[in-house]
Amino acid sequence: MTPQVQGKWAGRFIWAAIIQGLIITIVTILIVDPLSYFNINWYFSPARVIAGGGGGTWMFTGYILYLTVGVIAVAVTALFYFYFEGVMGKVYHGLPSLLAWGHYILMNVGVAGSMLLMIYGGYIAGYDATPVAEGGLGYTDLQIHITDLSKVENPIGALVLIAAIGVILGGLGFIIRRTMK
Repeated sequence: MTPQVQGKWAGRFIWAAIIQGLIITIVTILIVDPLSYFNINWYFSPARVIAGGGGGTWMFTGYILYLTVGVIAVAVTALFYFYFEGVMGKVYHGLPSLLAWGHYILMNVGVAGSMLLMIYGGYIAGYDATPVAEGGLGYTDLQIHITDLSKVENPIGALVLIAAIGVILGGLGFIIRRTMK
């Protein structure tokens, strides 16, 4: 009989990656098939916003970063916890467990919040850039930055900082757990 190797933090990060993957899957569906089922004007579709460049680039960047950091990096982080807990047998408790909780919560909240805000800001910017003749506002890049993007810059920055603090806490927890017997 083969013994079961378990790691509670690896499992938590795997589930976080699954949830992040579900969120980005929903966003992907909205981008790939831009609400055509609801008979919405094509001019306001996320696909057109991305193709239009400008503020829409924020949407694309947020989307790609959510995929790479929110889903893939969170899943890879689970491997680190699995290595420490499952392979090395160094189960997290005490201070390293508190640091792992900080890593888990702050990284996931910071990444999801910042990237979803970036996606939203980019979408609104792309909509506002749509010519008036096509139902948009016809804003210039400067107007878009002032009315749309400037409102989300600081919250995005704060959420990225929260994610970074979470990652630092996790790294500190790795170091402490590695050196403990």
